[in-house]
Amino acid sequence: MPNTETLRAFVYAADLGSFSAAARRLGKAHSAVSTAIANLEIDCGVPLFDRSGRSPVLTPQGQALLPHARGVLLGTTEFIAMANSMAEGIETHVSLSVEKGISTEPLMPLLRAFTERFSSVSLEVTTPSSNDSADMLRNGRTDIGLMAEQEGYPIGLQFRGLGYSKLIPVCAPDHALAQNIDASYRDLRRYRQILRHKDPVKGTSQQNEKKSAAVWHVEDPDLIIDFVRAGFGWAELPLSLVKQPIERKELVRLNYAFQQNDLLEGIDLVWTERRALGVAGQWLRDEMLKFPQTTWLEEPF
Repeated sequence: MPNTETLRAFVYAADLGSFSAAARRLGKAHSAVSTAIANLEIDCGVPLFDRSGRSPVLTPQGQALLPHARGVLLGTTEFIAMANSMAEGIETHVSLSVEKGISTEPLMPLLRAFTERFSSVSLEVTTPSSNDSADMLRNGRTDIGLMAEQEGYPIGLQFRGLGYSKLIPVCAPDHALAQNIDASYRDLRRYRQILRHKDPVKGTSQQNEKKSAAVWHVEDPDLIIDFVRAGFGWAELPLSLVKQPIERKELVRLNYAFQQNDLLEGIDLVWTERRALGVAGQWLRDEMLKFPQTTWLEEPF
């Protein structure tokens, strides 16, 4: 059964083009590398190098086996790295949920730093709806969650406000409201509003969001965009979701004549107190808590 040192000699000799160069890289004698590769050929039952020329050249069998040798060495390296991480108290897996409608763009630099710092930790990212985020945390299906602000959270969840994102009122280009984008409160009440459905049992109220006498409740923000695009009504949605449809002229941005300030929706970082975060999870949570309050306030367009 070939060991890692023998496989490493094979890979280095193939990469560097000679047994002597592989020996120098490994800090071994030329004869040790030559013997190791010869023994590997005996174990495999096929020649790995053609030695008829001045420099050894991989045989077809050697070329076919080389990727597998690399895979074994990579697996060994990952095994050792994960074992070391576990010995240091670093978990093997971290799950992050980012609720639909919250932009992931501000997370990219942080996740890049996470992969460099915790290369052996598997990261799972999910995008649940607003009604599923808290349940996923409470049931242990995710470790950390980014959620639209709620008035209350189930017992056992901890949260901190991270800032705000902008809500943009939109309608279809051929909707009646599009003819008067400086809409009054009376204008809005005349037409159906499509609200993001939130379960009131979980402590979230929609009274402040309701501006129309006629309302549809839809859970999935992407489906709301489809309904608005089809002309079924108007809606207030996160900028991250409607920016591209507006740029493509599939939606029209409305302005409220009765409100001069931007519509803002709070963003909370939520985690469970029933299960302690590992080293990597704590680092990810603590780094997100350092975000400025303006992190998700995208520039208007």
